[in-house]
Amino acid sequence: MVVVIAGASHTGKTQLAQRLLEKYGYPYLSLDHLKMGLIRSGQTRLTPSDDGELTAYLWPIAREIVKTAIENRQNLIVEGCYIPYDWEKDFDGAYLSHIRYVCLVMSGDYIRHHFDSIRRYANVIETRLDDTGCTMERLMAENREALRQCRLHRQNYLLIDESYTVNFEL
Repeated sequence: MVVVIAGASHTGKTQLAQRLLEKYGYPYLSLDHLKMGLIRSGQTRLTPSDDGELTAYLWPIAREIVKTAIENRQNLIVEGCYIPYDWEKDFDGAYLSHIRYVCLVMSGDYIRHHFDSIRRYANVIETRLDDTGCTMERLMAENREALRQCRLHRQNYLLIDESYTVNFEL
């Protein structure tokens, strides 16, 4: 099985992937790691802040990794904010039956009431070297758009509203 974890920045995608790794033993691929490897190695001229272009650049690679894992009957978790909301169009039914998708979305109320905690836990799994772009307004806009896109594309999402509770079982 392949688990795909999407969502806006700071929603806990990597933390959920780590928890699933520890519980089920499924390895995970962080699209942030892939992004930085390609940037640092000079394989692309994109920068960490080129979000839209990075999705177009990284998703075809991640998509083929997902297909390869399924073809080899391997379990894998792929997590990151570079997964398009219409990802399903890239897989036929034989692949789709082996993929579980979830998008983590924080409500505006949650962000407003817990912004300091969101910032404090930003480095719980990976160290963010520069997190100055994380503002309440940006998080609210990104999560509103994530929720809109999930609903538009009928994607499975977990809404983080009153407390940070992410229950996702395989």
